[in-house]
Amino acid sequence: MMAENILSTDIQFLPGVGPRRGEVLRGSGVKTFADLLRFYPRRHLDRSIVVPIRKLSDKGAAVTVVGTVVAFGMVPGRRKRFELVVGDDGGQMKCVWFNSLRWISTVFEMGEKVAFHGQPQRYGRSFSMVHPDFDKLGEEGTALDTGRIISLYPGGAKFDRVGLTSRQFRRIIHGLFKEHGREIPEILPKDIRAANRLIDGNVALRAIHFPKSHAELEEARRRLKFEEFFFMQLLLALNRKQKMAKPTGIVFEKSDALSRVFLEEVLPFEPTKGQLDALSDIRRDTQTGHQMNRLLQGDVGSGKTVVAVAAMLLAIDSGYQAAFMAPTEILAEQHYRSIRSYLSALDVDIRLLVGAQKKSVREEILTGLASGVTDITVGTHALIEENVRFQKLGVVVIDEQHRFGVMQRAKMFTKGVAPHVLLMTATPIPRSLAMTLYGDLDVSIMRDMPAGRRRIETWLRFENRRDEVLAFIRKELQEGRQAYVVYPLVEESEKVDLKDAVSGFETLQQELKEFSVGLVHGRMSGDEKEAAMRSFKSGETHVLVATTVVEVGVDVANATVMMIEHAERFGLSQLHQLRGRVGRSHQQSYCVLMADFKRSAEAKERLEAMVRTTDGFEISEADLRLRGAGDVFGTRQSGLPELKLADVVEDQELLRKARDAAFQLAETDPHIRDERLSAMREHFLQTAPKQLRLARVG
Repeated sequence: MMAENILSTDIQFLPGVGPRRGEVLRGSGVKTFADLLRFYPRRHLDRSIVVPIRKLSDKGAAVTVVGTVVAFGMVPGRRKRFELVVGDDGGQMKCVWFNSLRWISTVFEMGEKVAFHGQPQRYGRSFSMVHPDFDKLGEEGTALDTGRIISLYPGGAKFDRVGLTSRQFRRIIHGLFKEHGREIPEILPKDIRAANRLIDGNVALRAIHFPKSHAELEEARRRLKFEEFFFMQLLLALNRKQKMAKPTGIVFEKSDALSRVFLEEVLPFEPTKGQLDALSDIRRDTQTGHQMNRLLQGDVGSGKTVVAVAAMLLAIDSGYQAAFMAPTEILAEQHYRSIRSYLSALDVDIRLLVGAQKKSVREEILTGLASGVTDITVGTHALIEENVRFQKLGVVVIDEQHRFGVMQRAKMFTKGVAPHVLLMTATPIPRSLAMTLYGDLDVSIMRDMPAGRRRIETWLRFENRRDEVLAFIRKELQEGRQAYVVYPLVEESEKVDLKDAVSGFETLQQELKEFSVGLVHGRMSGDEKEAAMRSFKSGETHVLVATTVVEVGVDVANATVMMIEHAERFGLSQLHQLRGRVGRSHQQSYCVLMADFKRSAEAKERLEAMVRTTDGFEISEADLRLRGAGDVFGTRQSGLPELKLADVVEDQELLRKARDAAFQLAETDPHIRDERLSAMREHFLQTAPKQLRLARVG
C-alpha cells in the first residue's frame, strides 16, 4: 500500500481512537492519520528534571516529583477533598484534589510509584501540590510522560468527554509513529532543505510531538514553520504565474480624456506624486490584456478616492461601467456624495445602491445598471445580490477591502467578465503581512499627503483634566472650527462601565450650550445618519458625538478636534483611523485620547504609540506586534491556509526565505510536474484546492 494511502486512512481506524473519538477529532479538523501528525501540541512541558522532595521550593516554576504512594483518602469538612501522601528517600509531600473526587479516589494504590507534576506550595515545613498532573510509572508507556519534554495538546469539554487527554494523545500519536513513521513522505525537495538548513520532515514531525531536547524542538518548529509559509507562498506564486500565462482581462483603450479632464481641470488641487504614480500603475495594468489585481495602500488622508475616481473614469472612457463597494452604508453614502461632487461638471451618471432604499428607487437603479445607462455605482454588500446585473462592468473598486470576506469579494468579481480589480486600504500593511496575504497582487503605495496638510498633535489625557480638554474644545469652536467626540458604545451597558454616546451627547449639550451638538451612530436609519452628517458637513452642527461609524470615509475639512473617550478600549489601527478624520485642511488639528488611568500594559503601549507618531506604517507595525495578523487585517478571512505554528511578525526572515523558494519553484516548474516533487504536489493538492480560486481575491 502506498504511504499516502496509509496516512489518508480515516482517523477512527487508528488504534486508540475508534468511532466516538474519531467523530470528535473530525469535528476539530483531524480526519486522517496525516491530519493527526499535524495536530501540533499547544505547548511543551519540561519534565526532564526530577526534583527530590527535600529540595522543593515554592519559588520558581512547576516541577516533577517521583515517589511512592504512602497514604490517601477523603477528608471531610466544609469543602470535601481527596488527599494523597507521596514519599521518596528524602521526605514526603501531600497532593490535594477538590474536584472529580469519586474518580480520583479510585485511581491510586498503596505502594505504587507515581510521578506528580505541579507548582509546590509551602505549608509550614512541608510542601503540597493542588490538582497536580500525574503519571503512574508502573504503566506501559510511562516513558512518554515523565523524565522528558512532554507535549500538551488542545483540550476542552468535547475532548474530555471521550477521554482525549494530553496523555492519551501522546499514546495515540506515539502508536502512529511506531507503526507508520517510516512511511511519512518528505514533501520538501533536497535542494530547498539544504539551502535553508532544514531537518527532514519525518524527524521534524516526530520531534514536535516527542522532542529529545530543546534544541531538537526548535529545529522541528523551524522546519514546520517554513513548510507553512512555503505552501502558502507557493499557492500565491502559482496563482500569479497562471494568471499571467494568458490574457484574461479587458483592455481599456488608450483614450483617457475623462480621467485627464478630472485631474487637470476639475480637481481643485494638484495631485500628489503618489496619486499620479498609482494611476500610472493602473493605466499600465488595464492595457496589458491581463486582469488588473492591484492593492492600493495609502495612509489616512492620502487621497485614495481621487485615484479610484480616475481609475473608474478610465473604464467609462472605454465604454465600460464601474462599481465602488464600501463596507458600511454611511461610508458608501459618504463616497457617493464625494464622487458625485468631484464629477458634477462631467457627463457621468452615478448611483447609490444600499439596502435601505425604497423598492421603486432600487428598481430604477437596477434598470440603469442592466441597460448600461448608469456609469458608476457606489454601494455596500447590496451590490453582490443576485438581481444586480451590470451590462458591461469594467472595473471594481473595493474600499477598506479587509472588512469584506473572501466570498463577498469573489461575488463582486462575477458581475462582469474578468473586470479589473482595485482593492484599497487606509490601514497600511507591513511588508511581512503583505507578503503573506497579497503575494499574488500588485501593490501601489501612497506615502505622501496633499500639500498644506499639517501634522496632527496627539495628546493623552485622564479624567482629572477633562475640564481643561473641554475648555480647549470650546476655544476651537469659538474660532469657527468643529469637533468630533467618539464613544465605544451607543447606549449604556450594565456589564461595561463605559460612557456611552447617547448619554455623552446629552451631557455635552449641557456643557456646550452655546453650540449645536449632533449625534450619529450605527443604530440610526440611513436617512437619520445622512441628515446628521449633512448638518455637520455644512457647519450647522458644531460638535458631532458618534460611535465608530465615523472611523472611515467621513471628510469634514473644518473639523480640527477628535476627542476619543475610553481610548484604551480601541485598537491601535482604529485609533489611527479615527484620528484621520481631522487634519484634512491647512488648519492645525488635534486628537485627544481620554483614557482610564488604570489601563493595561498593552493599552499603554498603544496610546504611547499614538502620541509618538502619525505615520500609518509605523502604527500598523506596532498594531501587528500587539494584536497579531489575524485580528488586525482579517487574515482569517483571507482564503489562505491557516498558520498553526508560524507567525508573520516573529518569523519574518523565515517567511522571506520560504517566499523566495516558492516563487523560484513556480518560475521553473509552474505545474509541479517534476517526478521528484510528487510528494510535494500531493500535499499541495490536499491542502490548497479550496483556496486556489480565492487567493486572487484575498
